[in-house]
Amino acid sequence: MKYVWLDVDPGHDDATAIMLAVSSPNIQLLGVSTTHGNASSDRTAINAARCLVAFGAPSNIHVHPGATEPLLLPAKHDPEIHGEDGLGGVEGLPTCGDPDILARFAKDADGSNVHALDGMSRSIKETWRNGSGPRVTIISTGPMTNIALFVSVYPKLLGAVEEFVFMGGGVGMGNRSSVAEYNVLCDPHAAQMVLNVPVKKTMIPINVTHTAIVTREIHTQLLSPGSESSSGVLPAASSNLRHTLSTLISYFAESYKSTFGFQHGPPLHDALTVAYVAYPDLFRTTRHRVDIELTGAHSIGETVVDVWKYKSCDDTWGRNGRNCIVADALNVQGFFDIFLEAVVRCDAMSPLNKH
Repeated sequence: MKYVWLDVDPGHDDATAIMLAVSSPNIQLLGVSTTHGNASSDRTAINAARCLVAFGAPSNIHVHPGATEPLLLPAKHDPEIHGEDGLGGVEGLPTCGDPDILARFAKDADGSNVHALDGMSRSIKETWRNGSGPRVTIISTGPMTNIALFVSVYPKLLGAVEEFVFMGGGVGMGNRSSVAEYNVLCDPHAAQMVLNVPVKKTMIPINVTHTAIVTREIHTQLLSPGSESSSGVLPAASSNLRHTLSTLISYFAESYKSTFGFQHGPPLHDALTVAYVAYPDLFRTTRHRVDIELTGAHSIGETVVDVWKYKSCDDTWGRNGRNCIVADALNVQGFFDIFLEAVVRCDAMSPLNKH
């Protein structure tokens, strides 16, 4: 069993990461924090709560709103890909004013929201119990501002962290600049701070996430398991939850087709972080030295992966070490098998199917 804290900026693919974290039997989800990124921080927080309710997460899994902007740079959002509210085109989710949504926010005694930094530190401390309990894996699927603040403010809790796993970066490629991937580009300084800490880290880059394409065949099985994909027409959804997930995939597919030219479906970037923690054998990985370009006029946010081992490094995970495991390849069929199995489990507990 892996004990997981999830930091997200929903975002269509973040929603699938939340679904997988809630529905994977070998993951114990402790809590969710949210950050600026795909949409503004107030919207990503609401979206995370909507997803937790829709996917039937236990009622003790709460949302903790976090950073509203990067450490140094101005905040940026991506309505071209995710719509103005971050979950453009998604049908069937609970509305923002639903009492169940509001109840998903962790509250202090005075009724104020528990901030990401406080919720993360409390949960990790309570789980670890000064070394008598399990360590926690922290997963990031957005800009790493909250994570950078955590490692800076709570260095004594680093021993309680088993691993940092993040979706971000690319090996020799970018997607929101010629060389930079969006999550890292949003807050490159935060990413470098996390890479510097002496704790194991794993990066799931776009080289790998771009292979996890929701093809029409997979979309068909998502809608109606066992159906045939024929004549280019998708089958009707066999449940309300599956309809909601289908609208999410369809909107994301159109965004990726119009913006990036993806013709066969959208990539499920963020869900791969959860899949890596739950099913690491699906991935082939290599340990490298990874740094972030922070000053380049044309290359800020680039993940500089030292594949040829030019830099002299020790065996630690920190500032002077070979600091990051980088995913090289994915068993794509294996991933979608476990993803569709998670949808079956989610189907059984989603309140969307009770209406």
